[in-house]
Amino acid sequence: MKLFRGQNGLEFVERFKTDLDCKEYLSNYKWATGYTCVKCKHTASQQRADYSRTCNKCSHTESVTANTLFHKVKFGLRKAFCICFEMSTTTKSFSASYMSVRYGVTENTARLFMHKVREAMKSSENFPMDGEVEVDEFVVGGKEEGKIGRSYDSKKKKAICAVEYTETGKIKRMYAMKIEDFSSKELGKFFEKHISLKAEVATDKWRGYTPLKERYKIEQEKSQGGINFQKIHTMIHQIKSWLRTTYSWVSPDHIDRYLDEFCYRLNRSQFKDGIFNNLIMRMVKSDKLYQNQKPVTTCNKFFL
Repeated sequence: MKLFRGQNGLEFVERFKTDLDCKEYLSNYKWATGYTCVKCKHTASQQRADYSRTCNKCSHTESVTANTLFHKVKFGLRKAFCICFEMSTTTKSFSASYMSVRYGVTENTARLFMHKVREAMKSSENFPMDGEVEVDEFVVGGKEEGKIGRSYDSKKKKAICAVEYTETGKIKRMYAMKIEDFSSKELGKFFEKHISLKAEVATDKWRGYTPLKERYKIEQEKSQGGINFQKIHTMIHQIKSWLRTTYSWVSPDHIDRYLDEFCYRLNRSQFKDGIFNNLIMRMVKSDKLYQNQKPVTTCNKFFL
């Protein structure tokens, strides 16, 4: 199978003209390492015209979308592929209301599928940051009267992010995550997921980081209004602007998915030629997701 590469929309629609083209593409990812029947574990099968597989022993037929994030997609695989292409290759993605108009589906249907795509975009946590890292917390939401800075009782959504830099000072990658408050316990959860014990971490003087010094190499210095942490503050500003201008408002239950989407594209900005294939692979390898299912705290470990 020839992989689709690049960001050219005309080449994309030419490559995937029908749902059957998309099924063929998925089949090569789903059974790349061989077929195993989900019912009887037999490994021999027959391929059908729609690229589904029928077990030679128990005759169970499995479609290319079964038990993936394309499971029972309601509006056709070609539209689903188009949404994946848009969300992976564009700079800022689109809202569910825009996608519903663009591809002729209901807004709720578009939103659910886009959440499935974001679920595939989350980090594997297999490769924690181990170089020069800056960490800071931020809040998402409008102004609250009488609430400034790190207010524990604020209704705003609280989050933490980390940026790793190359040896030349350029941004290498970034991770962000929702937290319940700014305590060391909550901050520590983020460190455990995304920051190696080898990393050289720089952050501000917030006391929540002090207990983490027992395990991590953390240097604290005064922020001075952001002057000492300009790059990470710029990235935080970009996240907030993106959420505000693209989605207007995000649910506390799903904000991690939006943060994952932002970081996924940023971390692969130098590898856009293969980003669509990476996303499709993740969609196939991930388990199916239902409408009322909230994000899980653990993630699949085979993603790159």
